[in-house]
Amino acid sequence: MTCDANLTEKIPMSTVIASFLVFLAVFVAIGVASSLKARNTTDDYLVAGRSVAPWLAALSAVATNNSGFMFIGQIAYTYRVGIESVWMMVGWVVGDLVAWLFVHPRVRRQSEEAGVATVPALLGSHSEGSRRVIVALAGLLTFVLLGVYAAAQLKAGSTALQTLFGWDPRLGAVIGAVIVVLYCFSGGIRASIWTDAAQSFVMITAMATLLVAASFEVGSPSDVWINLRTQDPMLVEWFPRDLEFGFAMYLLGMTFGGFGAIGQPHILVRFMAIRSVDDISRARNVYFLWFIPFFVASIAVGLYARALMPDLLDIPLTAGMSESAATELAMPEMARRLLPDVLIGLTLAGLFAATMSTADSQILVCSGAITQDINPRWKDSYIAGKLATLAVTVLALSIALFAGQGVFTLVLIAWSALGAGLGPALILRLFHVRLSSLTVALMMTAGVATVIAWNATGYDAHIFKLLPGMVASFTVWGISLLSRPKVTTESSSREDL
Repeated sequence: MTCDANLTEKIPMSTVIASFLVFLAVFVAIGVASSLKARNTTDDYLVAGRSVAPWLAALSAVATNNSGFMFIGQIAYTYRVGIESVWMMVGWVVGDLVAWLFVHPRVRRQSEEAGVATVPALLGSHSEGSRRVIVALAGLLTFVLLGVYAAAQLKAGSTALQTLFGWDPRLGAVIGAVIVVLYCFSGGIRASIWTDAAQSFVMITAMATLLVAASFEVGSPSDVWINLRTQDPMLVEWFPRDLEFGFAMYLLGMTFGGFGAIGQPHILVRFMAIRSVDDISRARNVYFLWFIPFFVASIAVGLYARALMPDLLDIPLTAGMSESAATELAMPEMARRLLPDVLIGLTLAGLFAATMSTADSQILVCSGAITQDINPRWKDSYIAGKLATLAVTVLALSIALFAGQGVFTLVLIAWSALGAGLGPALILRLFHVRLSSLTVALMMTAGVATVIAWNATGYDAHIFKLLPGMVASFTVWGISLLSRPKVTTESSSREDL
C-alpha cells in the first residue's frame, strides 16, 4: 500500500497537541511526586539511597537503555534493511544477558563496599584509596560523551515535533530541558527512575497500538511478508549479504553491542541504586520480560511501516535534515496516518518521553561526574549537585539549539566509545585484577580511539564497532602483562590500581 501523505503536512493544533501535552504533564507530575521520598543528601540525589525496588530499577533500565534507540533507531533500521534486523535483537539480548549475569551484581556490591556513587569513582577505587588520575579521566570521558549524547536526545525530540507539528525546532528542545530540570530537581535519580517506569508503560502501549492499527491496513504478518518481497526481495532475506568477515563475526559484533551496557554510567547507576544484590536477579527477570517484547515490537513496527509507507524514502526533506531523517520518523508518521487524534498524542508523548528518559539519566550522571569525580571538593554538597545538573542541562540545550547535524551523528559512536573506554577496565576492576593507573589510562584511550577509527573505515556494517574497541582495550592489558617487570609484593601493592 502506498500513502500519498508526506512529512511536510503538519498536524493541526488540536486534540493531538492537547493529548500530547497532557501525557507530558503526567510524566512531570510523577517526577515531582518523587520529592515526597527525597532526602537532601548527595547519596539520595545520585543513587536514591540505594533503596530502589527491583521492578522499578528494571523498568527504568529498559527505558534508559532502549527507549530512543527502539523508537527512532531500530524502527528506522528495520524499515531500511528488513527482516535481517532481527540479528541485532538476538545479539543485543545475549550480550545484555551476559552483563546482567556477571557484571551488574558486582557493580551493586562493590560500589556500596567502596562507598561510591559513580562509575568513574568505582573504577578508580582501591583498597588503599582512590586513584585520582583514573577517576578524573573516566569522569571527563563520561562528561564529554554523555553530555553530547544528552544534547542529541533533546535535538531528536525537537526534530520530531518540528516535522510533525511545524513547531520551531528550538521549542521542543526547550520543553525537554525544562521537563528534565523539573523532575531532576524534585527527586534526582529517584525522579528519573519513577518517570522511566511510567514511560516504559506508555512506550510499549504505543507500540502495541500502532501494530493493531497497522494490521487493519496491511493485514497479517504473511501479508506484510508478501508486500515486502514485492517491494524488494532483500527485505525478506534473513541473512545480510556480502559480509566482509562472515556472519559469525557479524553476530558476535552485535552481541558485544549488547554487552556494551557494562560501560554505560547512566545505566549502571540504576544497579547501584537497587535495594540489594539479591534483588538483581528479580530485576533481571522483569527487565527481559519487558525488553524482549519491546524489541520484537520495534522490529514489527519497522516492517509494517515499510509495507504501509514505501514512499517514505522518496519524500522531500526539509532544509537541514539528514538523508535518513524520514525513516527515523517512521513511527510518528505511521501514527499520524493511522490513529485518531488522542492516540497520536499518546504515541508522540511516548516518543518524546523516550528521548527524555535517556537525556535525564545522562544529565544526572554528568552532574555526578562533575561533583564526585572531576571536582571531589563538592562531593558532599547537595546544592552543588543540583547546580551541576542545571549547568549540564544548559550546556546540553545550547548544543542542541546551535550545533549542526553532526551532533546526532556522534550518538552512533557514544555507546561504543563508552563501552570500549570504560567497560574492559571496569570488568577487570570488578574481578579484582590489579592494574596500574597507566594501564587503565591506555586501555581507555585505545578503546575509544579504535571505536572512532573503525567507524571511519566503513566496516561498521560488517562488525559492530564495539567489538574491535573492546579487543583493542583488552590487548593493551595483555601487553602490559608481558611487559610488567618483576617487583616485590610491597611495591606491587603500591603501583597497582
